[in-house]
Amino acid sequence: MSMSLFPAILVILEIIALWFSWKAISSSRTPQGAIGWVIFLVTMPLLGIPLYLLFGHHKFSGYVIARRDSEEAVEGLKKFRDENAPETAPEFPVQIMEKISEMPAVRGNNMEILIDGDQTFQAIFEAIDAAQSYVLVQFYIVHNDTLGKQLKERMIAAAKRGVEVKFMFDAVGSVALPRHYFQDLRAAGVQTVDPRDMRGPKNRFQINFRNHRKTVIVDGTVGFTGGLNVGDEYMGKSPKFGAWRDTHVRLKGPIVSQLQLIFAEDWHWATEQVLLTNLNWVSAHDDRDMTGMIVSTGPGDNLETGALFFFSAISAAKSRIWIATPYFVPDTDVLTALKHAVLRGVDVRILVPDVIDHYTPWLAAFAYFDEIQDVGAQIWRYKDGFMHQKVVLVDDSFAAIGTSNLDNRSFRLNFEAMAVMYDPRAAAETEAFLLADFERSEQLTKKLKDQRLAIRVGAPISRIFSPLL
Repeated sequence: MSMSLFPAILVILEIIALWFSWKAISSSRTPQGAIGWVIFLVTMPLLGIPLYLLFGHHKFSGYVIARRDSEEAVEGLKKFRDENAPETAPEFPVQIMEKISEMPAVRGNNMEILIDGDQTFQAIFEAIDAAQSYVLVQFYIVHNDTLGKQLKERMIAAAKRGVEVKFMFDAVGSVALPRHYFQDLRAAGVQTVDPRDMRGPKNRFQINFRNHRKTVIVDGTVGFTGGLNVGDEYMGKSPKFGAWRDTHVRLKGPIVSQLQLIFAEDWHWATEQVLLTNLNWVSAHDDRDMTGMIVSTGPGDNLETGALFFFSAISAAKSRIWIATPYFVPDTDVLTALKHAVLRGVDVRILVPDVIDHYTPWLAAFAYFDEIQDVGAQIWRYKDGFMHQKVVLVDDSFAAIGTSNLDNRSFRLNFEAMAVMYDPRAAAETEAFLLADFERSEQLTKKLKDQRLAIRVGAPISRIFSPLL
């Protein structure tokens, strides 16, 4: 290439960088994020332009939701709301959560809490083995290790006895999953979506958006969601992490239909197939008769639903809000809501892992701890292995367990789902296992200035990258 072309190329790159800078200014949620992209793009366009294409977008354009794309789904949802409306209004204000998720709170449910990998996958495998009609499986991470092979064997066995099995995973989370894994599934009759095969606008420049949901549904009557993916580390067998603390739930009742609808939306996006007519949408009311709902969030929504979920829960708290999250990288609004809750006299506790899995968000969290500790919030660091659960407990009437972390990625970049129960029994059961977790934790008392040098220097630098974490 002639050296005389370099000035022209640089001019073109700067023009593109300026155009992307304008897009960053007009679309970034915070001035800090916009300024960061502008400086990066203008000063280093050769690196900044491709990174902006991958990481600079804040909305997952073109995500067509199955229930909005089908008149049958819209009408069915109205009927579903009428048939399963709670007889008495929950103490926790539900209207905002209903608007966030575009689904109603419904009665007749049960949420059984599953602690760690053994309980979770024993329950999931038992449900798959008992399936009579169909099994729907979706995980963010699937490994081709002992647990991953056990899941594959269960799905193949179900398909061979005539059960319809559908399976999908996230391209980024399961990047190491070999192609023969799902080829074996397809050969046995399992319907499998490999997102790595998707071409065109659906896959172009979308690496920063991830489907972080973990869902198993059997026959439309039992559903599972929570923090656990499919891998031996989630069973506590990793030499690096050791014991793995996580929480999943087994759901029964009409709430299972909501979880199933979320799966149908993701399947529709990947395949353009509408599953509504081939699935069971009638799940009998459970005797425990809890009022609950699935709060699904993601970058395909018109509002920033992930952040709104946490902001709404924190704002509604009257006596306490306890949050367990592996990553604590809040935005300004959520951070302010937490501080405001403390100032209102609310017992605010944040449970995070002491063990590191992703170093940058682990470091960034230290840049936020001082702010909420200074007003009286408690930070607890889990010591007995790695903690990965995603749990929100508000007062004595609201318990949420699912896939959402308290970080910008879950707020705006990931597709997530939280199982929410507006019930004192669910709240009491959640309180019980969180109290046990606090017993295995240590309250943070050191300020950032008293931490070791790597944390003092690394935390504020990592915070700069918080919009991507």
